[in-house]
Amino acid sequence: MMGIQILQWAGTACLLSMYVLMSFFPELYPWNIVAGLFGGLFFFSWAYIVVNKPQMVVNIAGMVVCVAGLVRYWY
Repeated sequence: MMGIQILQWAGTACLLSMYVLMSFFPELYPWNIVAGLFGGLFFFSWAYIVVNKPQMVVNIAGMVVCVAGLVRYWY
């Protein structure tokens, strides 16, 4: 049970970091995307464990957008 809470809190920390980086430190782009990608990954892992399919879909879509943003940035 504790592992599930760790995944949720890690996802929360990453997503909050993403919002802070986006809002207050735009010069640190693309680190906001990296934080969002990790947040999505942590929340997807949690959703998979608890079998929350709508949350899985949301996080897969978010991770795809993050990866596309990173590819666009680096190439």
